[in-house]
Amino acid sequence: MKISDIPWYDRPGARISRDEIKELSDADLLSVIIGKGRKESVLELSNRLLNKYNLNKLEDLGLEELAEECKGDKIPALQILSFFELVKRYNKLIKGGYNRKVVNSAKDVYNMFVDEFRNYKKEVLSVVLLDAKNKVIKVKEVSVGTLDSSLAHPREIFKEAIKESANGIILVHNHPSGDPKPSKDDIETTKKLIDIGKIIGIPVLDHVIVGRDKYYSWREEN
Repeated sequence: MKISDIPWYDRPGARISRDEIKELSDADLLSVIIGKGRKESVLELSNRLLNKYNLNKLEDLGLEELAEECKGDKIPALQILSFFELVKRYNKLIKGGYNRKVVNSAKDVYNMFVDEFRNYKKEVLSVVLLDAKNKVIKVKEVSVGTLDSSLAHPREIFKEAIKESANGIILVHNHPSGDPKPSKDDIETTKKLIDIGKIIGIPVLDHVIVGRDKYYSWREEN
């Protein structure tokens, strides 16, 4: 069905102002985000994409692939990808990425990074800097690639912690395979950095490995 075939008062945009937004279907909401169909009805496009991919799989498409699904139209593809990026940034804010929430557990760290790391194709190592009350001072990305001693150099990891007078740090990186089980390099590098942290007085409080829907915590497992 085309939007033009629906009475104006029953179109998704009108229903948002009249009804509870939670009553709208995924296709209704997606059609509002896209705004206007160019090569097909916006509601037809939304239903077709969701029927084929669902929301979680739709997020995995790149720009060119999504544009192809939109019959060569990059505008709705860009709108959809922009929506997913905003959702990720919103989730990071709420889960403690920027608003200095207290980090009480590895699960808190996992929640901070899972949306950001979900689609990474390479391993990314970040360091979470904490103050004396375990509030996040700053998050610093320090390396991209398989975690080993050459990439996870202590100088890069502790430089920002010293600069920001951090009371402690948490290492966090992803496994693109989705399995957070630590590798031999993960274990050896973690031990090395923990020892260095003790020497310079900035303890490594944990090393959290983020998988697809679960995590590994050095502190919880050792």
